[in-house]
Amino acid sequence: MKKKWMKNLIVLSVIVLIFAGCAKKNDLDTLLTYMDSNGMTVKELFDGWIINTEDVHDNMASYYLMDIRGADKDKNGIIDYDDGHITGAVLTSLSTILNDAEKAGENTIVVVCYTGQAAGHAVMALRLSGYDNAKVLKWGMSGWNGDFDLWTKNCGQIESENWVAEPVAENTGFKYIQLECDATEGKEMLAERVNVMLNGEFKGIGADKVLNNPSNYFVNNYWEEDDVDKYGHIETAYRIKPLDLQNLGPDKTIVTYCWTGQTSSMVTAYLTVLGYDATSLKYGANSMIYDMLESQKWSASKDYDYEITGK
Repeated sequence: MKKKWMKNLIVLSVIVLIFAGCAKKNDLDTLLTYMDSNGMTVKELFDGWIINTEDVHDNMASYYLMDIRGADKDKNGIIDYDDGHITGAVLTSLSTILNDAEKAGENTIVVVCYTGQAAGHAVMALRLSGYDNAKVLKWGMSGWNGDFDLWTKNCGQIESENWVAEPVAENTGFKYIQLECDATEGKEMLAERVNVMLNGEFKGIGADKVLNNPSNYFVNNYWEEDDVDKYGHIETAYRIKPLDLQNLGPDKTIVTYCWTGQTSSMVTAYLTVLGYDATSLKYGANSMIYDMLESQKWSASKDYDYEITGK
């Protein structure tokens, strides 16, 4: 009788453990509920997120400029910020930008990077951290002055059999990823996930790599339907705009591409915060079909003054 009782107890314990595993709470649900209830829906996060160079130049006193160019890309022994930055801009980085932003006061924060792409990660983090009017400087320092132009050499036409004219793949329902946070409340979960994103690096991928093997990725063409019909798209791509998590496949790296890589950086940062393996196609359509584009394309730098602090 005792053996039978022990056997039943073991079976019951196994059932309880299985049920507990199946019923495990997905922290993504808690995180999304908190974000949606606090003005952080995708629509709200993408409201007025980018600003033209002219607007900044003509109203400098209205903005707190934060420059994240702390690398030395030209290998001259001087960080790129010191090689030249907008007068008044402060040097920061992705990992420190939230602390540094506390000095902005009531001014609108504008984040400056090389091309307007990496800044999307910083601005998404700021907007998710209470700085809901933070903005990306469009085209970055490349747009401010031609001395910093990285855009021109990265625009081009790539001939590939994997750029096609057929309709995009049909969206189908996917399960949300399973997100686990150390924190248990929505506010703390969000702060935890934002820090995870900021303590990484700008997540970008070259067009050649995606075009050569598009089936290796979950590709999201972040355009309007009319634009896809007009220009075509990467083979296997979906078109998920507005962004709907139920239409994102969680089993592959999600590559989002837009026109310039600036919007897709924001999307990538947002998805990374939610726990997705996501990356942005660098320079967007400008790097693949520049000659075909009738709008949404790089043109030329301004000739605005800048300050040099390096030696």
